[in-house]
Amino acid sequence: MGVRLIAIDIDGTLLDSRYEVPEANRKAIVETVERGIEVALVTGRRFDFALPIAQQIPCELTMVVNNGAVIKSKAGATLHRHLLPRTVARRVLEATPQFRDGAAVVFDRPSENQIVYEQIEWEDPRRKSYFHRNREYISQCAPLEESLTEDPIQVMYSGPVSRMRSVEAVLRRLDGRGEYALAVTEYEQRDFGLVDVLHPGCSKGAALRELAGMRGYAQEDVMAIGDNLNDTEMLEFAGVPVVMANSVAGLKGMGWHETGSNDEAGVATAIEEYALGESKRKSEIGSRRNEGGEGPQ
Repeated sequence: MGVRLIAIDIDGTLLDSRYEVPEANRKAIVETVERGIEVALVTGRRFDFALPIAQQIPCELTMVVNNGAVIKSKAGATLHRHLLPRTVARRVLEATPQFRDGAAVVFDRPSENQIVYEQIEWEDPRRKSYFHRNREYISQCAPLEESLTEDPIQVMYSGPVSRMRSVEAVLRRLDGRGEYALAVTEYEQRDFGLVDVLHPGCSKGAALRELAGMRGYAQEDVMAIGDNLNDTEMLEFAGVPVVMANSVAGLKGMGWHETGSNDEAGVATAIEEYALGESKRKSEIGSRRNEGGEGPQ
């Protein structure tokens, strides 16, 4: 039947290097939905941080956020979620005191206190933009463990790439490693990385599998487009995996399809080539058959 669901990462994929949605990407997604193909934005961002991007695209979208921990409609209805047990979150925080300056706990809450930090350096050049765009959702609590009055979505670490690789190494060696999953994102050109600690089994790929199951789509019906390490599992799951030309090295050489960069509207190119192109060919064949121009001999 061809592609029935397209999963698109946001940062480094849908957005160009100016953090804008190229018009070609916008048009391709709208046309895709008009043709009956579902589109999901699959991102490490929280719902409220991803929503302004989704609202720039005038069509129905599914939102897979927090690296697969939460699935929502564009209108905000929760379809599925996996929270991290607060006991596990506490153990993770207690095991990483040396990384506390870059740590936050993220909750599934309506507005205020979604992101809780122990320390906030508002003018940090790597995180200044994020802090100011999310100011209304951010609060502070010291020690950070005291914020764990309910199960969070995740514990999140951010900072320089080398420092994030260090916290990742600590978390991979920690006792009880099977009680949580890790999602790693790296932007080497910006020297910025993220490590998310999630409910065990959570990933973009696991969420995409859940969404496909909810909709009745087969694995071969799913296309995924991504650029970073946290996209690996969804690309592995997709029947049609596509990596951006600006992808991290770890995603290249896997034998997956490659499209243009995020500054070349690579998402639009991939959709046209691997989803709409096939759909258009089938539509044209169907039209010719209906007109008597092609059919059984």
